[in-house]
Amino acid sequence: MSETLQVTGKNGLGDLQILSRETPRPFRDMVLVRTTAAALNYRDLALIVGISTAGPSIPYTPLSDACGIVEEVGEDVKGLRPGDRVCSTFFPTWQSGRRAPEKLSMLGASELGVGQQHFLLPQSALARPPDFLTDIQAATLPCAALTAWRAVLDGTGLLPGETILLQGTGGVSIFALQFAVAAGLRAIVTSSSDEKLERAKALGATDGINYRSKPDWAAEALQLTSGKGVDLVVEVGGAGTLAQSIRAVRLEGTISLVGMLAGGTQPLDVRTIYMKNVIVRGITVGSLEMFQRMCKAISAHNIEPVVCKVFPWREARSAFEALKQGGHIGKIVLDFTT
Repeated sequence: MSETLQVTGKNGLGDLQILSRETPRPFRDMVLVRTTAAALNYRDLALIVGISTAGPSIPYTPLSDACGIVEEVGEDVKGLRPGDRVCSTFFPTWQSGRRAPEKLSMLGASELGVGQQHFLLPQSALARPPDFLTDIQAATLPCAALTAWRAVLDGTGLLPGETILLQGTGGVSIFALQFAVAAGLRAIVTSSSDEKLERAKALGATDGINYRSKPDWAAEALQLTSGKGVDLVVEVGGAGTLAQSIRAVRLEGTISLVGMLAGGTQPLDVRTIYMKNVIVRGITVGSLEMFQRMCKAISAHNIEPVVCKVFPWREARSAFEALKQGGHIGKIVLDFTT
Protein backbone atom coordinates (compact mmCIF):
# COMPACT_ATOMS: atom_id res chain seq x y z
CA MET A 1 0.00 0.00 0.00
CA SER A 2 1.00 3.60 -0.60
CA GLU A 3 -0.34 6.97 0.53
CA THR A 4 -1.18 9.88 -1.73
CA LEU A 5 -2.33 13.48 -1.50
CA GLN A 6 -5.78 13.90 -3.04
CA VAL A 7 -7.86 16.98 -3.76
CA THR A 8 -11.35 15.65 -3.07
CA GLY A 9 -13.48 18.76 -3.61
CA LYS A 10 -13.59 22.40 -4.69
CA ASN A 11 -13.55 24.03 -1.26
CA GLY A 12 -9.87 24.88 -1.07
CA LEU A 13 -7.15 23.47 1.16
CA GLY A 14 -9.72 21.82 3.42
CA ASP A 15 -10.29 19.32 0.61
CA LEU A 16 -6.62 18.33 0.46
CA GLN A 17 -6.63 14.83 1.95
CA ILE A 18 -4.25 11.89 2.41
CA LEU A 19 -5.63 8.61 1.11
CA SER A 20 -4.31 5.07 0.78
CA ARG A 21 -4.17 3.07 -2.43
CA GLU A 22 -2.47 0.07 -3.94
CA THR A 23 1.11 0.75 -4.96
CA PRO A 24 1.14 0.73 -8.78
CA ARG A 25 3.33 -1.68 -10.73
CA PRO A 26 5.36 -0.67 -13.78
CA PHE A 27 4.85 -2.25 -17.20
CA ARG A 28 6.62 -1.85 -20.55
CA ASP A 29 8.37 1.56 -20.51
CA MET A 30 7.00 2.64 -17.12
CA VAL A 31 9.10 3.35 -14.03
CA LEU A 32 7.97 3.18 -10.40
CA VAL A 33 9.60 5.92 -8.31
CA ARG A 34 9.58 6.21 -4.52
CA THR A 35 9.15 9.91 -3.80
CA THR A 36 11.71 11.51 -1.50
CA ALA A 37 10.77 15.19 -1.99
CA ALA A 38 8.21 17.29 -3.88
CA ALA A 39 8.23 21.06 -4.41
CA LEU A 40 5.21 23.36 -4.38
CA ASN A 41 4.41 25.83 -7.14
CA TYR A 42 1.89 28.67 -7.10
CA ARG A 43 0.12 26.89 -9.94
CA ASP A 44 -0.62 23.97 -7.55
CA LEU A 45 -2.19 26.34 -5.03
CA ALA A 46 -4.21 28.11 -7.75
CA LEU A 47 -5.71 24.80 -8.86
CA ILE A 48 -6.61 23.73 -5.33
CA VAL A 49 -8.21 27.01 -4.20
CA GLY A 50 -9.96 27.67 -7.50
CA ILE A 51 -7.97 30.69 -8.69
CA SER A 52 -7.31 28.82 -11.91
CA THR A 53 -10.49 28.23 -13.91
CA ALA A 54 -8.94 25.37 -15.88
CA GLY A 55 -8.77 22.96 -12.98
CA PRO A 56 -8.60 19.17 -13.32
CA SER A 57 -11.51 16.86 -12.62
CA ILE A 58 -12.12 16.08 -8.96
CA PRO A 59 -10.63 14.05 -7.33
CA TYR A 60 -7.03 14.40 -8.46
CA THR A 61 -3.47 14.02 -7.21
CA PRO A 62 -1.62 17.38 -7.15
CA LEU A 63 1.99 18.46 -7.72
CA SER A 64 4.32 18.25 -10.69
CA ASP A 65 7.81 18.53 -9.19
CA ALA A 66 9.42 15.58 -7.44
CA CYS A 67 12.69 13.81 -6.85
CA GLY A 68 12.79 10.15 -5.96
CA ILE A 69 14.47 6.78 -6.19
CA VAL A 70 13.63 4.21 -8.86
CA GLU A 71 12.12 1.13 -7.20
CA GLU A 72 11.02 -0.96 -10.16
CA VAL A 73 11.10 -0.72 -13.95
CA GLY A 74 9.03 -2.18 -16.78
CA GLU A 75 10.40 -4.75 -19.19
CA ASP A 76 11.15 -2.19 -21.95
CA VAL A 77 13.06 0.30 -19.79
CA LYS A 78 16.71 0.79 -20.75
CA GLY A 79 19.27 2.84 -18.87
CA LEU A 80 17.42 3.12 -15.57
CA ARG A 81 17.51 0.60 -12.75
CA PRO A 82 16.38 0.37 -9.13
CA GLY A 83 18.36 2.74 -6.93
CA ASP A 84 18.80 5.44 -9.56
CA ARG A 85 17.76 8.98 -8.59
CA VAL A 86 15.40 10.82 -10.94
CA CYS A 87 13.21 13.91 -11.23
CA SER A 88 9.79 14.17 -12.81
CA THR A 89 9.29 16.50 -15.77
CA PHE A 90 6.39 18.94 -15.91
CA PHE A 91 5.24 17.94 -19.42
CA PRO A 92 5.61 14.13 -19.57
CA THR A 93 5.01 13.99 -23.33
CA TRP A 94 7.29 16.90 -24.33
CA GLN A 95 10.75 15.47 -24.82
CA SER A 96 12.16 17.88 -27.44
CA GLY A 97 11.32 20.32 -30.20
CA ARG A 98 8.48 22.83 -30.18
CA ARG A 99 5.32 22.40 -28.17
CA ALA A 100 2.49 20.75 -30.04
CA PRO A 101 -1.08 19.72 -29.12
CA GLU A 102 0.09 16.22 -28.19
CA LYS A 103 2.69 17.72 -25.80
CA LEU A 104 0.33 19.71 -23.58
CA SER A 105 -0.46 17.22 -20.80
CA MET A 106 0.75 18.41 -17.37
CA LEU A 107 1.47 16.53 -14.17
CA GLY A 108 -0.89 17.44 -11.37
CA ALA A 109 -3.62 18.54 -13.79
CA SER A 110 -4.39 16.55 -16.93
CA GLU A 111 -1.97 13.86 -15.70
CA LEU A 112 -1.74 12.21 -12.28
CA GLY A 113 0.45 14.33 -10.02
CA VAL A 114 3.51 13.30 -8.06
CA GLY A 115 2.15 14.22 -4.62
CA GLN A 116 2.27 10.59 -3.54
CA GLN A 117 4.67 8.19 -1.88
CA HIS A 118 5.11 6.30 -5.17
CA PHE A 119 4.51 7.64 -8.66
CA LEU A 120 4.52 5.93 -12.03
CA LEU A 121 5.81 7.64 -15.18
CA PRO A 122 7.21 6.55 -18.52
CA GLN A 123 11.00 6.55 -18.72
CA SER A 124 10.83 9.40 -21.24
CA ALA A 125 9.25 11.66 -18.59
CA LEU A 126 12.12 11.26 -16.11
CA ALA A 127 15.48 13.00 -15.89
CA ARG A 128 18.56 12.65 -13.73
CA PRO A 129 19.24 15.71 -11.54
CA PRO A 130 22.75 17.03 -10.86
CA ASP A 131 24.58 14.68 -8.51
CA PHE A 132 25.71 17.39 -6.08
CA LEU A 133 22.16 18.49 -5.20
CA THR A 134 20.19 17.01 -2.32
CA ASP A 135 16.82 15.42 -3.04
CA ILE A 136 15.13 18.46 -1.48
CA GLN A 137 17.02 20.76 -3.83
CA ALA A 138 16.55 18.56 -6.90
CA ALA A 139 12.78 18.51 -6.39
CA THR A 140 12.65 22.25 -7.12
CA LEU A 141 13.97 21.94 -10.67
CA PRO A 142 11.14 20.65 -12.93
CA CYS A 143 8.89 23.72 -13.02
CA ALA A 144 10.36 26.85 -11.41
CA ALA A 145 13.98 26.30 -12.42
CA LEU A 146 13.20 25.28 -16.00
CA THR A 147 10.76 28.18 -16.42
CA ALA A 148 13.47 30.57 -15.25
CA TRP A 149 16.07 28.93 -17.50
CA ARG A 150 13.92 29.44 -20.59
CA ALA A 151 12.90 32.94 -19.56
CA VAL A 152 16.48 34.14 -19.08
CA LEU A 153 18.81 32.08 -21.26
CA ASP A 154 16.92 29.95 -23.78
CA GLY A 155 16.57 31.99 -26.98
CA THR A 156 16.95 35.44 -25.42
CA GLY A 157 20.44 36.08 -26.78
CA LEU A 158 21.49 38.11 -23.73
CA LEU A 159 25.18 38.95 -23.40
CA PRO A 160 27.28 39.41 -20.26
CA GLY A 161 26.84 42.89 -18.86
CA GLU A 162 23.28 43.32 -20.12
CA THR A 163 20.49 44.01 -17.66
CA ILE A 164 17.59 41.88 -16.47
CA LEU A 165 14.69 42.92 -14.23
CA LEU A 166 13.13 40.31 -11.95
CA GLN A 167 9.83 40.68 -10.13
CA GLY A 168 9.75 39.42 -6.56
CA THR A 169 11.67 36.68 -4.79
CA GLY A 170 9.56 33.59 -5.42
CA GLY A 171 10.84 30.36 -6.89
CA VAL A 172 11.03 31.40 -10.55
CA SER A 173 12.49 34.84 -9.82
CA ILE A 174 15.22 33.50 -7.53
CA PHE A 175 16.21 30.84 -10.04
CA ALA A 176 16.23 33.53 -12.73
CA LEU A 177 18.53 35.63 -10.53
CA GLN A 178 20.92 32.71 -10.07
CA PHE A 179 21.01 31.98 -13.82
CA ALA A 180 21.50 35.67 -14.57
CA VAL A 181 24.43 35.93 -12.17
CA ALA A 182 26.01 32.80 -13.67
CA ALA A 183 25.66 34.35 -17.14
CA GLY A 184 27.29 37.62 -16.10
CA LEU A 185 24.12 39.70 -16.33
CA ARG A 186 23.24 42.72 -14.24
CA ALA A 187 20.13 41.92 -12.20
CA ILE A 188 17.57 44.37 -10.81
CA VAL A 189 15.06 42.86 -8.39
CA THR A 190 11.73 44.30 -7.23
CA SER A 191 10.09 43.38 -3.94
CA SER A 192 7.79 44.80 -1.28
CA SER A 193 10.37 43.96 1.38
CA ASP A 194 13.76 45.60 1.98
CA GLU A 195 14.81 42.44 3.82
CA LYS A 196 14.09 40.33 0.75
CA LEU A 197 15.95 42.79 -1.44
CA GLU A 198 19.00 42.46 0.78
CA ARG A 199 18.78 38.68 0.46
CA ALA A 200 18.55 39.05 -3.32
CA LYS A 201 21.66 41.23 -3.31
CA ALA A 202 23.47 38.59 -1.27
CA LEU A 203 22.62 36.17 -4.10
CA GLY A 204 24.13 38.52 -6.67
CA ALA A 205 21.49 41.13 -7.54
CA THR A 206 23.10 44.49 -8.30
CA ASP A 207 20.10 46.68 -7.51
CA GLY A 208 16.78 46.43 -5.66
CA ILE A 209 13.54 48.40 -5.95
CA ASN A 210 10.96 48.35 -3.18
CA TYR A 211 7.68 48.73 -5.07
CA ARG A 212 5.83 49.64 -1.87
CA SER A 213 7.87 52.77 -1.31
CA LYS A 214 8.45 53.30 -5.05
CA PRO A 215 5.30 52.09 -6.79
CA ASP A 216 6.46 53.50 -10.14
CA TRP A 217 9.20 50.89 -10.31
CA ALA A 218 9.45 51.22 -14.11
CA ALA A 219 10.70 54.77 -13.65
CA GLU A 220 13.26 53.52 -11.13
CA ALA A 221 14.43 50.86 -13.59
CA LEU A 222 14.84 53.50 -16.28
CA GLN A 223 16.84 55.67 -13.89
CA LEU A 224 19.10 52.73 -12.98
CA THR A 225 19.80 52.15 -16.69
CA SER A 226 20.41 55.84 -17.51
CA GLY A 227 17.08 56.04 -19.35
CA LYS A 228 17.83 53.16 -21.72
CA GLY A 229 15.64 50.52 -20.09
CA VAL A 230 16.42 46.92 -19.20
CA ASP A 231 17.22 44.29 -21.81
CA LEU A 232 14.86 41.66 -20.35
CA VAL A 233 12.00 41.54 -17.85
CA VAL A 234 10.94 38.25 -16.29
CA GLU A 235 7.24 39.01 -15.88
CA VAL A 236 5.60 36.97 -13.10
CA GLY A 237 2.79 39.40 -12.29
CA GLY A 238 0.89 39.13 -15.55
CA ALA A 239 -1.72 41.69 -16.55
CA GLY A 240 -1.38 43.68 -13.33
CA THR A 241 2.29 44.52 -13.87
CA LEU A 242 2.76 44.14 -17.63
CA ALA A 243 2.23 47.84 -18.41
CA GLN A 244 5.14 48.81 -16.15
CA SER A 245 7.31 46.06 -17.61
CA ILE A 246 6.68 47.47 -21.09
CA ARG A 247 7.79 50.90 -19.86
CA ALA A 248 10.85 49.47 -18.13
CA VAL A 249 12.20 47.48 -21.08
CA ARG A 250 14.46 49.05 -23.69
CA LEU A 251 13.78 49.51 -27.40
CA GLU A 252 13.54 46.04 -28.98
CA GLY A 253 13.88 44.51 -25.52
CA THR A 254 12.21 41.30 -24.38
CA ILE A 255 9.58 40.43 -21.79
CA SER A 256 9.42 36.78 -20.75
CA LEU A 257 5.86 36.33 -19.49
CA VAL A 258 5.86 33.42 -17.05
CA GLY A 259 3.08 34.07 -14.51
CA MET A 260 -0.10 35.88 -13.54
CA LEU A 261 0.29 36.59 -9.83
CA ALA A 262 -1.20 40.08 -10.30
CA GLY A 263 -4.04 38.95 -12.53
CA GLY A 264 -4.71 37.55 -15.97
CA THR A 265 -6.84 40.23 -17.58
CA GLN A 266 -6.62 44.02 -17.62
CA PRO A 267 -6.93 46.76 -20.26
CA LEU A 268 -3.61 47.34 -22.00
CA ASP A 269 -2.41 50.14 -24.27
CA VAL A 270 -0.39 48.28 -26.91
CA ARG A 271 1.02 51.41 -28.53
CA THR A 272 4.19 51.28 -26.45
CA ILE A 273 4.81 47.66 -27.46
CA TYR A 274 4.41 48.72 -31.07
CA MET A 275 6.55 51.85 -30.87
CA LYS A 276 9.36 50.19 -28.87
CA ASN A 277 9.24 46.94 -30.90
CA VAL A 278 9.03 44.98 -27.64
CA ILE A 279 9.13 41.19 -27.86
CA VAL A 280 6.70 39.50 -25.45
CA ARG A 281 7.39 35.75 -25.04
CA GLY A 282 4.99 33.43 -23.27
CA ILE A 283 6.97 30.83 -21.28
CA THR A 284 5.36 27.63 -20.00
CA VAL A 285 8.10 25.51 -18.39
CA GLY A 286 9.93 23.44 -21.06
CA SER A 287 10.87 20.07 -22.53
CA LEU A 288 12.97 17.18 -21.23
CA GLU A 289 15.76 18.24 -23.57
CA MET A 290 15.74 21.77 -22.11
CA PHE A 291 15.74 20.30 -18.60
CA GLN A 292 18.86 18.29 -19.40
CA ARG A 293 20.65 21.36 -20.80
CA MET A 294 19.70 23.32 -17.71
CA CYS A 295 21.05 20.61 -15.39
CA LYS A 296 24.41 20.75 -17.19
CA ALA A 297 24.56 24.50 -16.58
CA ILE A 298 23.58 24.05 -12.92
CA SER A 299 26.40 21.53 -12.50
CA ALA A 300 28.92 23.69 -14.36
CA HIS A 301 28.20 26.72 -12.17
CA ASN A 302 27.44 24.85 -8.91
CA ILE A 303 24.06 26.56 -8.61
CA GLU A 304 22.25 25.45 -5.46
CA PRO A 305 18.47 26.03 -5.40
CA VAL A 306 17.28 28.34 -2.64
CA VAL A 307 14.90 26.40 -0.38
CA CYS A 308 13.09 28.56 2.15
CA LYS A 309 11.04 26.00 4.09
CA VAL A 310 10.73 22.22 4.25
CA PHE A 311 7.60 20.54 5.62
CA PRO A 312 6.91 16.85 6.32
CA TRP A 313 4.70 15.83 3.40
CA ARG A 314 1.76 14.98 5.65
CA GLU A 315 1.74 18.67 6.63
CA ALA A 316 1.03 19.68 3.03
CA ARG A 317 -1.83 21.97 4.05
CA SER A 318 0.52 24.01 6.25
CA ALA A 319 3.04 24.15 3.43
CA PHE A 320 0.40 25.51 1.05
CA GLU A 321 -0.67 28.06 3.66
CA ALA A 322 2.93 29.26 3.84
CA LEU A 323 3.02 29.52 0.05
CA LYS A 324 -0.26 31.44 0.10
CA GLN A 325 1.09 33.97 2.63
CA GLY A 326 3.95 34.80 0.27
CA GLY A 327 6.66 35.46 2.82
CA HIS A 328 9.08 32.94 1.36
CA ILE A 329 12.26 33.46 -0.66
CA GLY A 330 12.85 30.67 -3.15
CA LYS A 331 11.02 27.36 -2.82
CA ILE A 332 8.84 25.47 -0.34
CA VAL A 333 9.35 21.70 -0.39
CA LEU A 334 7.63 18.63 1.06
CA ASP A 335 9.90 15.98 2.57
CA PHE A 336 8.50 12.51 1.80
CA THR A 337 11.07 10.75 3.98
CA THR A 338 9.51 12.04 7.21
